[in-house]
Amino acid sequence: MGFSLCHHFVFNSKTAELLSHHQVEIKQEFPREGWVEQDPKEILQSVYECIEKTCEKLGQLNIDISNIKAIGVSNQRETTVVWDKLTGEPLYNAVVWLDLRTQSTVENLSKRIPGNNNFVKSKTGLPLSTYFSAVKLRWLLDNVRKVQRAVEEDRALFGTIDSWLIWSLTGGANGGVHCTDVTNASRTMLFNIHSLEWDKELCDVVYCHLCFQCLGDQSAALVGQMCFQDGQAKNTYGTGCFLLCNTGRKCVFSEHGLLTTVAYKLGRDKPVYYALEGSVAIAGAVIRWLRDNLGIIKTSEEIEKLAKEVGTSYGCYFVPAFSGLYAPYWEPSARGIICGLTQFTNKCHIAFAALEAVCFQTREILDAMNRDCGIPLSHLQVDGGMTNNKILMQLQADILYIPVVKPSMPETTALGAAMAAGAAEGVGVWSLEPEDLSAVTMERFEPQINAEESEIRYSTWKKAVMKSVGWVTTQSSESGKNVFIILAAFLPLGFFIVSSMVMLIGARYISGQFSLLVTYAEI
Repeated sequence: MGFSLCHHFVFNSKTAELLSHHQVEIKQEFPREGWVEQDPKEILQSVYECIEKTCEKLGQLNIDISNIKAIGVSNQRETTVVWDKLTGEPLYNAVVWLDLRTQSTVENLSKRIPGNNNFVKSKTGLPLSTYFSAVKLRWLLDNVRKVQRAVEEDRALFGTIDSWLIWSLTGGANGGVHCTDVTNASRTMLFNIHSLEWDKELCDVVYCHLCFQCLGDQSAALVGQMCFQDGQAKNTYGTGCFLLCNTGRKCVFSEHGLLTTVAYKLGRDKPVYYALEGSVAIAGAVIRWLRDNLGIIKTSEEIEKLAKEVGTSYGCYFVPAFSGLYAPYWEPSARGIICGLTQFTNKCHIAFAALEAVCFQTREILDAMNRDCGIPLSHLQVDGGMTNNKILMQLQADILYIPVVKPSMPETTALGAAMAAGAAEGVGVWSLEPEDLSAVTMERFEPQINAEESEIRYSTWKKAVMKSVGWVTTQSSESGKNVFIILAAFLPLGFFIVSSMVMLIGARYISGQFSLLVTYAEI
């Protein structure tokens, strides 16, 4: 079992100062290999708790909660919920964006869609992938009887997490508002990003007869980083990594594995702005995996201390493709590997390699973005909880070989949602005009290695990535399969010799947990 977090922040609209915040852990469930779910009611309850606790803290600061003028919602964009509009009860757990159960659904849809991937991408900016909401909805329609009955009886509502929360918070079964915004809609794989309307052809393909009536997390971070100009970019380090580059009012299609998405639309009569996005599935999640599955750290913060002890991975490379590879590869057959191990390798080197993995994956999507845009970024603006790790930030500057710039308040996703809410029509308490935006204190990390060393490390990473590809097919990824991996170089006789022992390392991945199977035999 893993956890994600629900945060609640209160900002001063004049100064962007953080006044109060509260966070609550939300359980993630792994009922089968590759499945990731959360309880929608627990998510909603965590929001209620955060609101209550934050208001209590404001009271302790003698701040009248009636001064709160607007609420912004920022959420994981692709996570999918279906619920009963008459009872307000979820009809199944939320299927999380990382979930892989829909690979066979993707393959079946690809046979039905004219022109396959290009048909989808030309309309939505997205490849046909397990990542997006439409295939999760298709799976629910095919496999969950409660959902099927509710659809037949016209009781089912579908939405991403923002829709579920807003509907529940505005009355639920007693007149709740069923809505979303263009940034979340653009991640469903059902929304035409050119016309800014639900696409009938795509809805027909997915077989949904849907009635569709905030700001997605990465769009909120783009706003919070004040990337309002064409060519400005930010990278958010959370469970995954998400690099967005504002392409202005132009809808730019990538030739190098990136997504075209809606960046923001800050008002009914305001223009839509687009972005290129590189999505990495596993970033902060790899730290939690080292903590919860392998137990080599007790807290997420401890990884910085371990990495600092050695200052190198000693040639060890960690490709955390637990959910396949997202941008720029879109390779669902990939799985995680650790390679380059020697007798000298210890947990500190693996910790260092895990941090490097986050940075190498960012380098890959930044390189793709530079090729698509034609003008390389001169620096990278960063945010998210992981940016508090100074070793990670320095590694990122070294591996990108450009400066990395971090705001003093790293929770820019929450800030962006607050800015959008405060600037909304009829509220108007937050000006987004350039001359009115508050100056933000920044911390800057400059590259500290030479360019040749940076390139050598990156090219070795690319070799490791290629070794992670092709592990899984639809048939071999079924629950409960054993996957044995030899993490070594073999002698001609087929033995890996360590201190007069033969060692075989295997792994069994069941219900979200890795078990290392180690067998020794005396020589």
